[in-house]
Amino acid sequence: MTAERMHRVVVLALDGVYPFEMTIPVRIFGTAESPDGTPLYEVLTCSLDGRPVRTSADFAITVEHGAEAVATADTLVIPPFVCGPGADGSDPAERDWLPPELGAALGRLPAGARIVSMCTASYVLATAGLLDGRRATTHWNEAEHFQRAFPRVEVDADVLFVDGGRVLTAAGVAAGVDLCLHLLRRDHGSVVANRVARLCVVPPWREGGQAQFIERPVPEAARTSTSDTREWAMGRLGRPLALAELARHAGMSVRTFSRRFRDEVGMTPGQWLTRQRIEHARRLLEATDLPVDRIAEEAGLGTGASLRRHMALTTGVAPLAYRQTFRAKAAEGTGS
Repeated sequence: MTAERMHRVVVLALDGVYPFEMTIPVRIFGTAESPDGTPLYEVLTCSLDGRPVRTSADFAITVEHGAEAVATADTLVIPPFVCGPGADGSDPAERDWLPPELGAALGRLPAGARIVSMCTASYVLATAGLLDGRRATTHWNEAEHFQRAFPRVEVDADVLFVDGGRVLTAAGVAAGVDLCLHLLRRDHGSVVANRVARLCVVPPWREGGQAQFIERPVPEAARTSTSDTREWAMGRLGRPLALAELARHAGMSVRTFSRRFRDEVGMTPGQWLTRQRIEHARRLLEATDLPVDRIAEEAGLGTGASLRRHMALTTGVAPLAYRQTFRAKAAEGTGS
């Protein structure tokens, strides 16, 4: 009996590709291993014709594969690239994002494969009609252009990435790291994703969304950050945390704290706390045998019923089903 083929991630490098984003899948997926050290992914990089690709920098890259590799992909990643006359400040919505040879390459993608865009490569997916009727994201600086060009897409410029199941989109630059780690977590659980994050010296997840990076006037007050209070709250998720207590810790009025928190994180303190508690509960479900009621208590969600309700809203499954899924994936990784 032959061994099952590893999940293959194919990175499609297009002319003008941004080098940093192009290497993110290689670094993240290429680092992922099962507990016994077995690689979990095979990562290939290809171009449309198998020839060297000009980058957005002052060098080109040589790849080992042509567009035929797309037909073998379990996950296809398209990094952003300088498209057409973009360097002259022209509207990105007016550029040719899907020339015939690229459309033909996408047509080779297997029916069940995932397709991922990073940053403005979302224009490729949208031009191909893959985002019609879907929620998606792109770099916040291009969101208005994107929405104008593709009115059938539900653009969310406040998030770092959108998981649409088979079709996924990431916002600018380092959000590609966030999305790749998310896929690791989805495929193999938090233990694997967190280990890769540690090895790559990046956070396993980042708070908030793109809203914290959008250009805004700098506040005049000397103490403007709520980051210390967020860190303080992360260590106290298991107990009630009132808005007034958070504001008091930050040394601000409730009104000022609420405004600055939303400016920095892109959501209200209450929304942020709920998200952190759900994520903490998910990690406990994946990595411990604690009962559901105990996990709900430690995550600050109160009761098992409350945790079930939140899990249904965020993941679509019950806590025990979620745990079973990730435990099954972990067992597959160990060969048991």
